[in-house]
Amino acid sequence: MIIPIQELSADVLYSVAESYVLREGTDYGAEEVSLDTKVQQVIAKLRSGEAVLVYSELYESVNIVDAQEYQE
Repeated sequence: MIIPIQELSADVLYSVAESYVLREGTDYGAEEVSLDTKVQQVIAKLRSGEAVLVYSELYESVNIVDAQEYQE
């Protein structure tokens, strides 16, 4: 089930995105990127519709996934 991000407070959205970044260990190569920058990039993808926030009833967890992958 997709969770509409506009229903979340800014703090909750940031925390979810931060948790995702820390869990996924996103790699930016040789360039050093701050945690805050990575979190803001994830939030931007959520706001643009490139990614969606999904709740799994099976695992009782929230994850961020690519919107195209979710549709398939």
